[in-house]
Formats: sequence, C-alpha cells, structure tokens
Amino acid sequence: MQFLSIAFKVTNYTALLGWLVLFSFPLWPAYGRTLLLSLIVAFLCLAYCYTVFLGKRHDVPGEPPRGGFFSLRGVISLFKTPRVVLGGWIHFLAFDLMVGLFIATDAASRGISHWLLLPALFLTLMYGPAGLLLYLAMRLVFGGDVGGIGLI
Repeated sequence: MQFLSIAFKVTNYTALLGWLVLFSFPLWPAYGRTLLLSLIVAFLCLAYCYTVFLGKRHDVPGEPPRGGFFSLRGVISLFKTPRVVLGGWIHFLAFDLMVGLFIATDAASRGISHWLLLPALFLTLMYGPAGLLLYLAMRLVFGGDVGGIGLI
C-alpha cells in the first residue's frame, strides 16, 4: 500500500505540473511546452500501464480485484481495490490533461485568446467532460466553428 500512496502523490504532482504549463501556455516557448507536456503525459501513461498490467504485486494479499466493466455493480466492486482505484485515477489524470492540451492548442490555432480559455481549462481539470463541453461552446462563439463539433 505504501508504493500505491507514493505513486498517487507522484502522479498527482506530475499532472499538476502539466496543468500549470497549460494555464500559463502562452508564456512558454512552443518547443519547451510541447516537450514538457509530452514527457508528462508519457510518464502518466507509463505509470498507468505499470499499475494496471504489472502492479498486481501491490494488491492486498488475498484481496484480488473482483468485478468487471459490464455492469455498474461490477465497476463498483472492481473499484474497491486500491490498485484499481489508483489506475483509474491515473487514467483520469492522463486523459484530462490530454483534453486540456487539445483545448489549448486548438484554441491557439483558431486565434482564441488564452485568457478566455482559463475557465474551460479549470473546469476540465476538475470535471473533465464539462470543461470540454464549455470549450466547444466557446469555440462556436469565439472561433467561428459552426460546422458541428469538428474535434479534428
């Protein structure tokens, strides 16, 4: 359990560093920003893969993960295991950060002011999909995108 607690702290602080880069996006040179965010996301992905695929030795003895992904009850049962909860948390950290990176780079390519993005980035950090939804609405208003969602 000690390893899982340390991994939780390390991945949280690493993701927070990535969010600080995103919030201060225009202040960073493009190359340094891209390199640092790429390294952070890659680290989170590696931590996720280790936790989920190789981290079984960190399970509580005699309490292997039970449950599955095909019913709500199965997911609730699965997430009673500390290692699975950590894996799920790292999944959130990595994907929300990638959504934040998408928002920042897409807005920059459309000429949307970074200052307007700060509420959407904060909402993405805290509530993932709600922040993306806010950004997509902002993009309709400020970015002139009237051809549907057009994520790419």
